[in-house]
Amino acid sequence: MNKLLLKLAVLLMALVAAASLMAAGNPASSSAKRAINPPGTAEGLPFSNGILVGNTLYVAGQEGSGKLAEGIGPQTEAALGAIKKIVEQAGFQMSDVVSVTVYMADLSEFGDMNKVYKTFFPEPRPARATVQVAALVANARIEISAIAVKTK
Repeated sequence: MNKLLLKLAVLLMALVAAASLMAAGNPASSSAKRAINPPGTAEGLPFSNGILVGNTLYVAGQEGSGKLAEGIGPQTEAALGAIKKIVEQAGFQMSDVVSVTVYMADLSEFGDMNKVYKTFFPEPRPARATVQVAALVANARIEISAIAVKTK
């Protein structure tokens, strides 16, 4: 009798697990990580520009490409342009961005950064944290990272 109960319990657990997977509507492989590195981005870096897991895209901090532009406005535009390129390469849109972190060398440039920033995101704009840091790579004035979620 105990063997029969054990077999029934195992069968029931297997059915519950199968039903859960079917209800999720996503095969197990959809949660595999995939790197997003658009053409023309630097190779050999110890990180990916973006990582796509399921319906969520994590975008690494971007400072713009090539030689850093002068001033916070052009640097903000370059960083957000790089983010847009990664977002679109992954099949997302900027309206899918739900969270942004902005790292600034000088918060006195906050207003000028916001003038450019708001042109990249439609309403409702993503949640955001902005912090001043002691230094950024290559003496950049700004670095921006983002998280996007694709809704069905």
